[in-house]
Amino acid sequence: MLASMAKTQLMLASRPESRKHSRKKAASSNSRITTGTFRFFRDLSRNNLKAWMDENRERYQAAVVQPFRGLLEELTPAVHKLHPGFDVSGRTGVNFSRINRDIRFAKDKTPYRPQMYLMFPTLGGPTLGAKKRGPGELYVGITKDTVTAGFRVYFDRDTRAAALAPRIARAPQWCAKQKSRMARQYQSYWYSMEKGEWTRNNGWPVTPEQWKKLKAWIVRRKLTPAAAVRPSFPKDLAGVFRQVLPLFRFVSQS
Repeated sequence: MLASMAKTQLMLASRPESRKHSRKKAASSNSRITTGTFRFFRDLSRNNLKAWMDENRERYQAAVVQPFRGLLEELTPAVHKLHPGFDVSGRTGVNFSRINRDIRFAKDKTPYRPQMYLMFPTLGGPTLGAKKRGPGELYVGITKDTVTAGFRVYFDRDTRAAALAPRIARAPQWCAKQKSRMARQYQSYWYSMEKGEWTRNNGWPVTPEQWKKLKAWIVRRKLTPAAAVRPSFPKDLAGVFRQVLPLFRFVSQS
């Protein structure tokens, strides 16, 4: 009897759907943001050296890479429900920010960023080109002690002309409505170019002059590290993305 049961279990385990379920279960056990994620970024910020990173590569994979890839997998259905054009390919530089820093442009010359971003951009439409990313994206970022999630957009000359120009006349009034809807829960700031330097401006760009100077815009909600380690974190992020989706739609081709 026991031998028969063992044989049956072995046959079930060999089925493709059983193996797929086992892989999914194994992946989910490693795909949660944990206190170890925040601890890794804290330690990296104190030991921002290549030698330290080389000694902690396995820890980096377990505490950061696997949880972020798991988060991408969990969020993909909700993100595609919001807009099927979001890129969820899982590529570094597209969905995941690079932890390596180009020290040529780093003021403190540290080789690593003690943070990671999961981003959901889209490919451009006919005007931007099929292989070019659209200007806006949804994102979640984790540092050593902070979690932020929301929407951000960075304009270059081409994307600004293609995506924003048709909407800029009604942008101030539209933005004022979004501020009324979201200001209690979300922080907004934007960048302009002043005397050749990027300048941060806190608040919402609600005047015509501000929109004419707009180079980048971030609207984000701050979450606690405790919120990030809860099983409900992907669901909470999906709720944030739903709230900021009108911002993405306004400045994108969508």
